Amino acid sequence: MTKKEQTAAEIVKAARDKNKISARELIVNVFDDFYELHGDRVMEDDPAMIGGIALFNGQPGTVIATDKGTTPQERIARHFGCPTPAGYRKAQRLMTQAAKFNRPVVVFVNTAGAYAGAEAEEQGQGYMIAQNLMVMSELKTPLITVITGEGGSGGALALAGGDAVWMLEKSIYSVISPEAFASILWKDSSRADEAAETLKISPAELLKRNIIEGIIPESEDHSETCAAVADVLQTEIQRLQKFSVEELLAQRHARFRKF
Repeated sequence: MTKKEQTAAEIVKAARDKNKISARELIVNVFDDFYELHGDRVMEDDPAMIGGIALFNGQPGTVIATDKGTTPQERIARHFGCPTPAGYRKAQRLMTQAAKFNRPVVVFVNTAGAYAGAEAEEQGQGYMIAQNLMVMSELKTPLITVITGEGGSGGALALAGGDAVWMLEKSIYSVISPEAFASILWKDSSRADEAAETLKISPAELLKRNIIEGIIPESEDHSETCAAVADVLQTEIQRLQKFSVEELLAQRHARFRKF
């Protein structure tokens, strides 16, 4: 019996599900000896962005992830996984550090977008997103992004400017949410399901258009999902580490110029 293909609206719902695999589950089960690093060295430590050093198959690496939290208190403190400028500065700091020590970087993304509070705008939210894109474009080490739930707007793009982008099969990646798209285009947010189909935000649609490198199978058993993610990372890291820095950057630039 063939598996029924999900609609875009169903995938959106699954990407936002409260039981979605969390950032910390992925880090703990895919990596060994994770040591979290805190702070952006300018203002504060944004809890919506976690990152640090870990071992992957015995090799040192840097892992960064947006964190929505699991309890109501954690979700509020983390702005439901929407990073502030301090979060993007932290990610940039960790990526730059990784390049200095020749560590590959893995980023897990699950965010509706960058935090849109007035304070974040005052602190240069758009500037920090642009800075991250610039840093990633010239980062002299392999950089792999896995979108695990929502990949929303510039907040997600600011963490997906590397050599390869993969998605869990129940995730989305879009310039705008279906609700916002429907409100702007049709002045009717209730047409969000229709907007989701129009936006082509599902992994299958994005793979068809060569925007992502591949889709990772997702299971209700989170340990199986972690194993699938680990398999992809092992293959990608081995592939990317074969290239010289010059080749790596040339391919990265070519990947984004084709869009």
